[in-house]
Amino acid sequence: MAVRICFVCLGNICRSPTAEAAMRHLVDSEGLAHVFHLDSAGTGAWHEGEPPDRRATATAKRRGVTLEGRARRFDREDFSRFDYVIAMDQSNYRHLEQLAPTDSDRRKVVLFRDFDPDGPRGAEVPDPYYGGDDGFEHVLDICLSAARGLLRHVRKKHTL
Repeated sequence: MAVRICFVCLGNICRSPTAEAAMRHLVDSEGLAHVFHLDSAGTGAWHEGEPPDRRATATAKRRGVTLEGRARRFDREDFSRFDYVIAMDQSNYRHLEQLAPTDSDRRKVVLFRDFDPDGPRGAEVPDPYYGGDDGFEHVLDICLSAARGLLRHVRKKHTL
């Protein structure tokens, strides 16, 4: 049975697709792609159907990471489809907690950087949308680090 993870930010064109791609890149390189079902979504629908931000895509591509998919909105039914609902920041974390239909679903919601050994608990993945290219590099670095921590956590919890 696959471990099902959904990464969630606001619009699903920068941070969450970068987080999904970082995790996919990592599990692919570890030969574990068959063990995971990875996805991303946004709490808002502004960019629904759009590809990831071109700057995020270019930054990742330069480092051998592929961003794919189309933006979509996270909905209540997604809680039944995922084991982990990974929020990029506090605002989206709170939104997801409020959206969760049950206490069990609320326990699925966690901040991505809580898995990052280089980040303090409660730290956020900053939104690079309104900044320059260096913001996308920084976000990719954070996502790769947090993905390594998340993979360690999942390996231990699910004995992979």
